[in-house]
Amino acid sequence: MNKSIKIYIAVLVLVFSLILLADRNTSKPIDWTPTYAVNDKIPYGLYVFNKEIDGFLKNQEIERVSSLTPYEYLNSQYEYAGDSIDGSYKIHGTFLNIAEQTLIDDQSIEELNYFVSIGNSAFLSMRTFPKPLLDSLKLEVSTSYPNEKITSVWLANSKLNNKKYPITEEMGNNYFSKIDTLSAQVLGYQGNKTKKQINFIKVPYQDGFFYLHLQPVAFTNINLLKGNHYEYAESVLSYLPKETVYWYTKGQNSESISDSPLRYILSQPALKWAWYLFLIGMLIFIIFNAKRKQRIVPIIKPLSNLTVDFTKTIGNLYYQEGDHDNIIDKKIIYFLERIRNEFLIDTTKLDEDFIKRLQHKSGKDENDIREVVFLINERRKSYHGSLEDDLIRISNAIEKIFN
Repeated sequence: MNKSIKIYIAVLVLVFSLILLADRNTSKPIDWTPTYAVNDKIPYGLYVFNKEIDGFLKNQEIERVSSLTPYEYLNSQYEYAGDSIDGSYKIHGTFLNIAEQTLIDDQSIEELNYFVSIGNSAFLSMRTFPKPLLDSLKLEVSTSYPNEKITSVWLANSKLNNKKYPITEEMGNNYFSKIDTLSAQVLGYQGNKTKKQINFIKVPYQDGFFYLHLQPVAFTNINLLKGNHYEYAESVLSYLPKETVYWYTKGQNSESISDSPLRYILSQPALKWAWYLFLIGMLIFIIFNAKRKQRIVPIIKPLSNLTVDFTKTIGNLYYQEGDHDNIIDKKIIYFLERIRNEFLIDTTKLDEDFIKRLQHKSGKDENDIREVVFLINERRKSYHGSLEDDLIRISNAIEKIFN
């Protein structure tokens, strides 16, 4: 290995070592991203809630749904009654989802509506809700002005919990601006000294109920670990029926879809190591071949086409001898042979069908094709005019077809 290359490598190793030493004692910056992921210990993850959910929902069975969409999961739990399209779910309880914003598709919303309509419940805590759901429940969600900052949240039933909780971190400013007052029940509020807005409601849907909550931040790590804020989350969840809870966590397990074109290769261990070995091999190849130079490639002249020269010689010989009759016959034979090879057309009978097929396949002018066919047919009828004139006419007609 060249001495200068060794020096470059040593300098790079030294620089990387200094960077690692400099970063070793620096504290890791806090990630304030609102992921709502059940495995994230960052402020706006659900790690604490995931660990303490059994305490929040006492004496209730918790089943986590993490690999299917709501539609796929609920549909897989539906049993049809024999040959009838009617049936029932094998499960009964409350569907629960806590997220920054809805990740539930429209098809899943339809399935969830049906699940609730036959006597089940759904608790959704998120800043925005799917429009089909709001329309079916006759609800509207609006946004406060930025200067109308929310400073606290509390429950409507003061007998259950009469405290106001100053949850200010990442509080959303959305609220229910329109509800069906004849059926919907207000369960909670948010606001400040001058404003009071609805943020938690219970809405009946046929034989079941939807519990809709607009402050999912109340269930995050930073709030559950701050003072007595966990009491608010516990009070909100106390409204749920004492049944099995199906917690939908798909997309909240810290898994993220990479935008890299190599995401599939890096997701497979064998392919990932093959890719790394390829990169290491290429690096070694570049280092050891940095000084190699490509030899000059000599210019090799292509061999001359002796067949063409031979043909020209034979043609000139026939022409000089005045054997026009033989040249005409050979031109016709060559023309028909080329038609058979290039266009795969039978040349036994040169009629109207032959003209149409050759015109369609070659794209040449029909009149030029007719002229060639006419001259060849006349030649076959043993009509002989001036042989030199016939040779010129046939040659010109054939050149129009192939040029």
